Amino acid sequence: MRKDNKNTVSVVIPCRNEEKYIGECLEAFMKQTYPKELFEVLVCDGFSDDKTRDIVKKYGKKYNNIKLIDNKGLSAPKGMNAGIKYSKADIIIIFGAHAYPDKDFIKNNVEVLQNNEIGCAGGPIKTISENDVGRAIALAMSSPFGVGNALFRYAKKEMYVDTVAFGAYKRSVFGSIGYFDEELVRNQDDELNYRVCKEGYKILLSPKIKSTYYSRGSLKKLWKQYYQYGFWKVRVMQKHGKTASIRHLVPMSFVITNTLGIILGIFFKPILILWLIEIIMYLALDTMASIKLVKNKFKLIRYIPFIFPILHISYGLGFINGLMAFYVFKSSKLVEKNTKMSR
Repeated sequence: MRKDNKNTVSVVIPCRNEEKYIGECLEAFMKQTYPKELFEVLVCDGFSDDKTRDIVKKYGKKYNNIKLIDNKGLSAPKGMNAGIKYSKADIIIIFGAHAYPDKDFIKNNVEVLQNNEIGCAGGPIKTISENDVGRAIALAMSSPFGVGNALFRYAKKEMYVDTVAFGAYKRSVFGSIGYFDEELVRNQDDELNYRVCKEGYKILLSPKIKSTYYSRGSLKKLWKQYYQYGFWKVRVMQKHGKTASIRHLVPMSFVITNTLGIILGIFFKPILILWLIEIIMYLALDTMASIKLVKNKFKLIRYIPFIFPILHISYGLGFINGLMAFYVFKSSKLVEKNTKMSR
């Protein structure tokens, strides 16, 4: 790393069919306070069939530091790796087409990475949406009750963590640990960051590094997203022989105890009583968390109490299905099905 704060930066954005958001994303990067001659934006597109490629090409003609790269592998990790391999920069930032950065985003990432112990930096993500369902989802995803200790969703203090979203990495890190695991169509950043920590680097979450993300605008898409997170988390665990954290086990336990409570409660009254107590406690926590989040946005109260169970149950079911696919049955068909679902 250079000591003169003249580090070159490549922002790698895996992308497919993001015509609605890619323009705002690129526009925000062109308004960065970091010198334009020191950074480039590499949009690694999986052959979008909407207007995404035309928009990127238009920006590329206007700004010589925006480049369109073909992602022949189509998946997100293959797009990320294509951008990393193309880049010659000192620092590589992985970003999303469904988001846009704060004006000091690059500058603050570069400053944090001057510390030799830190191999990856990132910041909390503000989640927004364009409709009421999406706004309710955004609020739920900013709540510890909704996402547990996923600190990059809501942290307000600088701290060392085990993973971040939209991570900025020193180039030397990839030389030490390799690239993104292309098998993982979800959770590839978690897996990479696990290797970052294992190699002895630290990951810093800094509130100064700000970005904004457009959340899913439908409950169906949210269910699919979190189901896939749960499913592929199991594969990450299997690859590294690591155990799941409490955050990942709670949704699975919630699904299992409710399933057993309903089935066994028919035959055993004490189990039925215990299950009813669990449900009452969950509904009470759900209600309190929803009221706390809504504040003056009262029209969102009709969505948020239903979003929390979607986050928890979909992740839990995905995690259980992942255990079946990777540990119990070792089913290639289940893996293939979930690979296609993730794209």
